[in-house]
Amino acid sequence: MEEESMEEEGGGEPMMDDQNHNNWGAGGYGRHLLGSAAGQLGDRFLREAAAESSAGSDLSEANGMLQGCEPGGASCKGGAGAIAAAININASTSKFLMNVITIEDYKSTYWPKLDSAIDQLLTQSPGDYIPISYEQIYSCVYKCVCQQHSEQMYSDLIKKITNHLERVSKELQASPPDLYIERFNVALGQYMGALQSIVPLFIYMNKFYIETKLNRDLKDDLIKLFTEHVAEKHIYNLMPLLLEAQSTPFQITPSTMANIVKGLYTLRPEWVQMAPALFSKFIPNILPPAVESELQEYAAQDQKLQRELMQNGFTRGDQSRKRAGEELTYNGSSTCASTRGYR
Repeated sequence: MEEESMEEEGGGEPMMDDQNHNNWGAGGYGRHLLGSAAGQLGDRFLREAAAESSAGSDLSEANGMLQGCEPGGASCKGGAGAIAAAININASTSKFLMNVITIEDYKSTYWPKLDSAIDQLLTQSPGDYIPISYEQIYSCVYKCVCQQHSEQMYSDLIKKITNHLERVSKELQASPPDLYIERFNVALGQYMGALQSIVPLFIYMNKFYIETKLNRDLKDDLIKLFTEHVAEKHIYNLMPLLLEAQSTPFQITPSTMANIVKGLYTLRPEWVQMAPALFSKFIPNILPPAVESELQEYAAQDQKLQRELMQNGFTRGDQSRKRAGEELTYNGSSTCASTRGYR
């Protein structure tokens, strides 16, 4: 029942790129017809042959395989035997008609194509051209799902990505501290970018196996893999470096800091408790709401930040139109409105 629903689902997809695949529905119909009703169909052909033998007429063609039977004695018996033999389709002909994909076919033909495509997607850099046929990969996945290879394909996909993430983790462990943050950012961004292609390519497996039988979602499973095999192993080395970089303006670019902090929050929100002040700069509603009794403290923090920026060469732009005496003077209300609005 699951297979028939998938065939109806994918019948109008533009990805069906070969004749056998486009005729999958017809192959399925033929399989059921030649399965339980094969005996009845053979009896009917034999009765028609006997009725027409006296007139010397030929049997009409049936299913593109059955030819006529000449009237009379042994010849007619031979024709009837040929009809019965044609109805009893052997294994190789059945495989051709039904476009069966055996487990050997899957391992030798279909999975190698998927394996190669996944490799390229996991290692691509932003803006790279990937010379793979998304149509072909989508079609491979669809055929394997229809042939009941979803469980094996899911297992192979998880194993493939797990091995990749373990290599990524080892490379990060060998990184010097001054490159650690940047390399973690590259690994995180590269993996999340790859998921944007991998998850849609395996949409049929996700819909008809992972969601229905495992009650999970493919994207959630793949994000969990990165959390377990990379982020959890490096969070206690990464967080002190992030806090140190935060205390030194522009030690790393703001975009890199934002990407990592938002990525860590996506992987595991409870990591906020390790550095609430750091996460609050990029994730809204992390800290409690601002209160009036702390306005002076907020103003002092902002003044300190501006002095640090000026000491590190950050210019405030053209100040010629500013009135005298307004360099670093603030009042509570203006400070709260302008600098604490994100709380």
